[in-house]
Amino acid sequence: MFGSNERGIHGAGAANTARRWGARMGEGHGHQGQTYALATVSVPGRKLPMPRLKQNVDMFISYAFYNPAQTFLVTEVGCGLAGFTAEEIAPLFKEAVAIDNIHLPARFWEVLNSTP
Repeated sequence: MFGSNERGIHGAGAANTARRWGARMGEGHGHQGQTYALATVSVPGRKLPMPRLKQNVDMFISYAFYNPAQTFLVTEVGCGLAGFTAEEIAPLFKEAVAIDNIHLPARFWEVLNSTP
């Protein structure tokens, strides 16, 4: 799973790498090949508002829950080119902890485990 922009311009970072596994240009959301695009910015350089980002994370978690045969290796989505911190993003994945086929990055676990 990788961070994308809503327009699906997968030109840099993890999004560009995801093209090797089926991410499609022009598609900024959802399952694509062996990947899942999660929009964190509207266009490159413009962060999504946190409520919209949370909605995108929730859609991903729901998709993963209803597709248990698929395994999702979550990148540090939003923490690179999008400019969010792990402390901002990790709490959005709190509900993912109970889903066996979602694997969060170590920095997200550090934040989630330190949050009371």
